[in-house]
Amino acid sequence: MLNFLKEHWQSIGIVILYGITFLVAMKALLETRSTGKTLAYLLLLFFLPGIGVLVYLLIGVNRRINRIYSRKWMSNVRLSERLQDYLRRENRQTLLEHSDLVSNKTGIARLLFRDSLSPLTPDNETVLLLNGEEKFPMMLDALRSAKHHIHLEYYIFEETGIGREIMDVLKAKAAEGVEVRFIYDDFGSHDINRRFLREMRTAGVEVFPFYRVRLLANRLNYRNHRKIVVIDGHTGFVGGINVADRYINDPQYRKKHKNWPFWRDSHLCIKGQGVHTLQFLFMGDWNFCAESDLPITHEFFPDIPVTGKDLVQIAASGPDSERSSIMLSYLAAINQAQRSVYITTPYFIPNEAIFNALQQAALSGVDVRLLVPGISDSRLVNRAAESFYEDLLACGVRIYKYNKGFVHAKTMVVDDTLSVVGTANMDIRSFDFNFEVNAFVYSREMNWKLTEAFLQDCLFSEQLDLAAWRERGRWIRLSEAVVRLFSPLL
Repeated sequence: MLNFLKEHWQSIGIVILYGITFLVAMKALLETRSTGKTLAYLLLLFFLPGIGVLVYLLIGVNRRINRIYSRKWMSNVRLSERLQDYLRRENRQTLLEHSDLVSNKTGIARLLFRDSLSPLTPDNETVLLLNGEEKFPMMLDALRSAKHHIHLEYYIFEETGIGREIMDVLKAKAAEGVEVRFIYDDFGSHDINRRFLREMRTAGVEVFPFYRVRLLANRLNYRNHRKIVVIDGHTGFVGGINVADRYINDPQYRKKHKNWPFWRDSHLCIKGQGVHTLQFLFMGDWNFCAESDLPITHEFFPDIPVTGKDLVQIAASGPDSERSSIMLSYLAAINQAQRSVYITTPYFIPNEAIFNALQQAALSGVDVRLLVPGISDSRLVNRAAESFYEDLLACGVRIYKYNKGFVHAKTMVVDDTLSVVGTANMDIRSFDFNFEVNAFVYSREMNWKLTEAFLQDCLFSEQLDLAAWRERGRWIRLSEAVVRLFSPLL
């Protein structure tokens, strides 16, 4: 027997490898809901068996089926019929009282409520913040005014420069007796120094990684991409801007870092009842990573006086949700558009539903425009995105490549009342893998401001021409086609 094994160990190894590959392929077929993603995994498994198995085990296991991100407080909320009835009445009343603003978009509001119990909230004040130069001064002022609690959740948090300034404020507020809680993503914020974390904890700031990354664990692929700040339950910040000096566009920083490109991004400050949904999201994430149970108290959800007239609804989804509410809400917004859809996204790898919806909207006469990076931080993702452009251009979608720097904003402007600002890209990773959050704002004023910002960005962009785009080289088109096969995995 030993001699047989010695003589045929290579053949036996190949049989075992393909046996494991077959079993993993069956698992991928049973658990992966997306046809495109399933095909990508199967191609990888059978063309590169060993590597394919490793990749699938690292990033492919369906967390929506495994439910490792259970949230104790959320299950209790869902079981509370009294709370559901209250939220349902509030949602219905808001829709009735503000039908002029919501107009034909009531389906989006109902979708988000029925899917994730996120109510449409009235009487909010919203402020659009362009780039870190506008976001950080306002956020620092809000942090300094905190009386009871500060909750922060970031994908990327760098401890130098603006990160140090924020942490100094948090330490000072903790010394005053303010409750300060901070969640960081262990993958996105991998550069955070342990000494820095000890310094915060010693000062009274509670700090936890959302989900600690361990070697060869596919949690590496499931990232908390949210950027949420909640102050005293009445003021919140959400959007695309992480905490890092590159978001501020300081000339000295750009010169020091080899002419780092201008960073174009968007964020939102919300004051009003819409902040309560951000608070629920933060508390759910906190209870998961800190293994605690923050109570639902009046201090966390205070009565908020009327501060504005905007309607706000929060869309959130992740590997723990039944469906991708983010993707469904994007899809509903595109499908319900009557005049215009302006989308800004740094990473554009749409699933089939979004891709078809954009084509259908453009062919129906809707003014569909897409702003994407000309200067990108990922050539592979950019090449995959470019594989979709020809079909979109042929249907009448206008595509602009931003060339002033790197556009990192994730926004959508639909018709003249609906605006979306958040953390989710228009890509499969944001739809299926990441924890994301978007704010849907029904406001003519916000819509006008975001439209103005979009059109201004187009002035620094190159508009693609269909005839010229079709002339790009054969090898470029081939590379796009190959990368597109694996785009569901990027």
